[in-house]
Amino acid sequence: MTVGVIARMFGVATAVFLVSACAAIQPSGIDEQSLLDQARADRVSAREGVEPIEGKLSLDEAMARALKYNLDRRVKMMEEALAFKELDVSKADMLPRLVAQAGYDWRNNDKISQSRNSQTGALSTSRFISQEREHETASLALSWNILDLGVGYYSAKQQADRVLIASERRRKAMHLLMQDVRTAYWRAYSAQRLRARVRATTREAEAALTDARRAEQEKLRNPLDSLRYQRQVLENLRLLESIDQELSTAQIELASLINAPLNQKLVLIAPRATTNRKVLRIPVEVMEETALVANADLRQEHYNARIARVETRKVLLKLFPNLIFKYGGNHDTDVYLLNNNWLDASAQLSYNLFNLLTAPTRMKLAKAGVSLADQRRVAMQMAVMAQVHLARQNYANALRQFARADAIWETDRRIAEHMKNREAVEAQSKLDSVANQTTAILSLLRRYQALALAQAAEAKLQATLGVDPPIGSVDELSLAELSREIAASGGVRTEAASASRARIPERKAAKL
Repeated sequence: MTVGVIARMFGVATAVFLVSACAAIQPSGIDEQSLLDQARADRVSAREGVEPIEGKLSLDEAMARALKYNLDRRVKMMEEALAFKELDVSKADMLPRLVAQAGYDWRNNDKISQSRNSQTGALSTSRFISQEREHETASLALSWNILDLGVGYYSAKQQADRVLIASERRRKAMHLLMQDVRTAYWRAYSAQRLRARVRATTREAEAALTDARRAEQEKLRNPLDSLRYQRQVLENLRLLESIDQELSTAQIELASLINAPLNQKLVLIAPRATTNRKVLRIPVEVMEETALVANADLRQEHYNARIARVETRKVLLKLFPNLIFKYGGNHDTDVYLLNNNWLDASAQLSYNLFNLLTAPTRMKLAKAGVSLADQRRVAMQMAVMAQVHLARQNYANALRQFARADAIWETDRRIAEHMKNREAVEAQSKLDSVANQTTAILSLLRRYQALALAQAAEAKLQATLGVDPPIGSVDELSLAELSREIAASGGVRTEAASASRARIPERKAAKL
């Protein structure tokens, strides 16, 4: 059996194998056990590096835990780190290419050549073998495409702006996270304060309802009066149950935000029930100027517009001829070569003539991208201005609502005290006691809700202005140090907005 026959058989066998392998590929789902195993591994990964909660939890520590351990924030930080790595890769595109090649050549017969007389056209009787049937080749060549260098330079500049966009997205996610933590913490704390009172009042209302139904059965009271009494007790019970349902999910939401075990009971410390009215003294013009400089969404649009402008330069650059320099060394084992090792160099200039036809269309497309980016920036700027005014007004409204809710709660608290004294001397019925306690609980709940809304409105104003917390690197600080810095900063006070500018901490690409 000759070498050629063996080669053909090998080629046919390879083709048959490839075709059968392609045909054998079918959709394959993931079995349930694999999903369960992966879920357990993901659960362990989510809790990796998270310090357990020991003792009571303060609002400052909750915000610090959210900044360090929140899973969505981790994703944003990894996206930023990935953008840094992509920037490093784009820089490498500007370097020359150093290509190493090795090969093996084989043919089933000799490469034989003849010569023809240029004057008579007669073929020479001599035939020459100019190449071995089998020989090995190797080369190491350095090439540099000048056009790729220019395109790579502008691509790297665009990727640098995308890194900044990823940083702005992380800043925005941080603002929204701190806002959500504030709101969830106040809801969880109100649940902690009110849950026992709600359940005690519910038990009292159920006892009063049982007494009323017994009195109706024994006909100790007028049936109509008894039914009206039961109706009022049931209405209070319905109100108490709705309050209990509203409070039941608060701790789960807070645990999810700070990446704590969902089934862990959190004991919360009473936060500072203060409101910052100094913010409203800042002129709205100063707030507008701060937002124009520091708002995360607006800064993203500035970077997008810069990327679009660089794209026009890339289009112009691609219209130039392509100049390639090449220099390399070669080796060939062919015995018919007198020089088995040699160096070669070349310079090649090429140009795609169809670029002349497509250039106007490409330039129009690039300019349209610039116009679109500019229009988006203008629209975002107007939207941010409106958000500043709305956030400021919403904060003022929230402060007024909290002041009114606080006054109502204080009044209901005093009424409840008087009613409790009257109950001690049996001067009121159980219905009045249940109704008064329900009203007091509802007033206190609304006070906490109004305070949570005021805190959320201030956080929304901070996010709109782009005010960052004056803290160090979240990765480098310990949980205790981060909690102390947040406590010292007062949870990021907005009165510093007049002097604030967006602070984007520099991150190393290999950070994560």
